[in-house]
Amino acid sequence: MSFPFAREREYFPILQEKIQLSSCSQSALSKQVEAAIEEYTETLRHTGMDWMLWMEKVGVAKAEFAKLINAELDEIAVLSSVSDCASSVASALDFTGERSKIVTTEIDFPSLGHVWLAQQKRGATIRFIPEVNHCIPLVYYSESVDEQTLITSIPHVSYYNGFKQDLAQIAAIVHEKGSYLFVDAYQSAGGVAIDVKKTDVDFLTAGSQKFMLGIPGIAFLYVKKELAEKLEPTVTGWFGRVNPFAFDGKLLDFAEGARRFETGTPPMINGFAAAAAIQLLNEIGVERIETYLETLSQTAITYAQEKGLKVMSPTDISQKASNTAIYIPQASKAEAILKEKGIIVSARNDVIRIAPHFYNTEQEVIAAIDALVKLPANL
Repeated sequence: MSFPFAREREYFPILQEKIQLSSCSQSALSKQVEAAIEEYTETLRHTGMDWMLWMEKVGVAKAEFAKLINAELDEIAVLSSVSDCASSVASALDFTGERSKIVTTEIDFPSLGHVWLAQQKRGATIRFIPEVNHCIPLVYYSESVDEQTLITSIPHVSYYNGFKQDLAQIAAIVHEKGSYLFVDAYQSAGGVAIDVKKTDVDFLTAGSQKFMLGIPGIAFLYVKKELAEKLEPTVTGWFGRVNPFAFDGKLLDFAEGARRFETGTPPMINGFAAAAAIQLLNEIGVERIETYLETLSQTAITYAQEKGLKVMSPTDISQKASNTAIYIPQASKAEAILKEKGIIVSARNDVIRIAPHFYNTEQEVIAAIDALVKLPANL
């Protein structure tokens, strides 16, 4: 297989000495992101502070994320984590009426479940859709979401095994019942093409350090424009105001669009990094990236099975993203062993996740699987 990203691979210095296949946890650091971080630290070193430039870079990051998911700029808020984004949304919902039910899934990342469970004190009831082999059959949404459901929360892609869900189909199901759809796209944004307009999702959130090539500490929240104006979050802060710089502690108003979901001062250094990272993704094109990653997925599944390893991901690549999960009972120990060999993968519970990005080669995926085959039998 020819490698279509040879020029772009040169942007990632770590790949000259290690194999990094951990984009489901932390992607490789690019020269562009490293330079952006240095640009921020230079402002501290030489000017002490530069609020105008800092806010400009955060604005660029928001604009690039909007472009990535086909949203408008005023539909994007910036916070510090996906948990913060979900908490801000949850705080804007009223669970005292007939619609008081939250439907979520057993394959959501735990912090999302924690946010929704915390709403029980505000009158919410929670329904967890059960998983089947770490996947959710589409029909389960029709069976679980009803006229009492206020919001349905799903992962676009499972953090455990890369199972990918059809956002448009799920949106149609939950909207027919009158429910909002909240999507955690942390495991998909940057590696899977997303169009919030075509899929008709209501809320979508993603952080930066996984397939979006950034660093931890910043997350983006999409809120459908016509919906944002109807909601007033109680998890809030001065950046959620119409004019944050009025410095009026006695005035609680709400900015137009998604910005009303913002809270305190944005994570500035993370904004610099995210702007550079997402700009690179948009220049390359996520559709190109997704097509290539499907090829690497097929290689990972086929080669792992040939080597006698148990694949915990869907074997139909149309139902999965980059992450291919291999069953290893003591996965954390296996991750440490491979790291000593210069191969960076990610453990979760009882699986090793091999999650390449566009800068990885087929040979690197094969090398990681070969290393798993050679692990001690007692792992």
